[in-house]
Amino acid sequence: MSKTLFEKIAAREIPATIVYEDDVVLAFRDIAPKAPTHILIVAKKPIRNLAGAKPEDAATLGHLLLKAAEVAKHQGLGESGFRLVFNNGPDAGEAVPHLHGHILGGRHLAWPPG
Repeated sequence: MSKTLFEKIAAREIPATIVYEDDVVLAFRDIAPKAPTHILIVAKKPIRNLAGAKPEDAATLGHLLLKAAEVAKHQGLGESGFRLVFNNGPDAGEAVPHLHGHILGGRHLAWPPG
């Protein structure tokens, strides 16, 4: 199976503005931001999406959530707040079949979102 866009970014085959990385996740700026701060946080393990996660992925999922909050704080969103979005499937707007969350902030985010 060919690499996803996010696997290519993690392998440095495609450039990205990386804001955080460890052995489990990679966080980088979205190239088409929907808010003043729009960062993607990606599991390095190739998990298709949240619905495709298995019980053995629990540690990866938990780490991704904790690091998303840490990245948001480091981006200055700790006090004002941020939104963490996981799109799952075509009707939700999932464009890349690789587990990732969108960290959005830097402005008021309306509800409902769409």
